[in-house]
Amino acid sequence: MSQISQKIKKRKRSGQRLISGGRIRIRTLFFMVLLFLTAVISAFLLKDQIGLTGGAEAEEENLLILVNRQNEVPPHYTVDLTLLANGESVATVIVPALQQMFDAARAQGVYPVVASGYRQAGEQQILLDEKIATYVASGYDREAAAALAETYVSPPGYSEHQLGLAVDINADPMKSTAGEVYTWLAENAHQYGFILRYPEGKEGLTATHYEAWHYRYVGKTAAATIYKENLCLEEYIEKYVGPVDAGEEAAE
Repeated sequence: MSQISQKIKKRKRSGQRLISGGRIRIRTLFFMVLLFLTAVISAFLLKDQIGLTGGAEAEEENLLILVNRQNEVPPHYTVDLTLLANGESVATVIVPALQQMFDAARAQGVYPVVASGYRQAGEQQILLDEKIATYVASGYDREAAAALAETYVSPPGYSEHQLGLAVDINADPMKSTAGEVYTWLAENAHQYGFILRYPEGKEGLTATHYEAWHYRYVGKTAAATIYKENLCLEEYIEKYVGPVDAGEEAAE
C-alpha cells in the first residue's frame, strides 16, 4: 500500500472519530438540557401543589386567619386539599409538617391518628345538631341546649375545620392511649408548627371548652411564640398581628 493511501485511510479514521465524538457531545448536551427543563417543571409543579402559601413558612399571615365565634371563615376562602390514607382531608400546606410530627411521635412509641380534618359547612351543621339534640334529651330547652352545644361545636362558618388547617388528633387505640398522645402533642406539636387551639384556662378568650385533641397549624414561628408565652391564637394575633380581623385581612 502506498504512503498516500495510508494517509488517506488515517484521515478517514480520524474524521470518523471526530464525528463520533461530536455525536456523543451533542447527546450529552441534549440530556443536560432535558434534565434542566425537567427540574424547572418539577419545581413549578411542586410550588403549585403547596397550595395556600407556596411554602410552609412563606406568607405566614395566611396561616393566621382567625376563625372563632366573632370571626367567620372569609367568604371567598378556598383551600387545596390532600386526602389522607384514612379518608380525612387536610389543607395541602400542612401535610409535610403533619407527617413529620406523626413520624416523630411514632419513633417515640406514640401513635396518633387524624380523627377529623377538613369539614364542609353541612358536615359542621350535622355535628352541631347532634350535640344540641343530646342536650335537649338531657332536659335542656332548645335555646339553652344550642348555647351550650356551641361551646363545644362551632356553628357552620365559624369552625376552623372549614379552613383545612385544623385537625382533631386522637390515639390509635391498638397502640397508644389518648393520654399518651395528648401529652406528647402538648409538649412537642409547636416544633412542627401546630398549636393547641383551645387550651385550658383560655375559655374566656376562645369561647370554647378545653380540647386536648384540637390542633391548628400556624407555622413554626408563631407556634414557637405561642408555646413559649402560653398564649392562645386570639392573644397572639392581638399582640403580634394587631387588633384587626385576621380573616378579613388575609382575604383582601
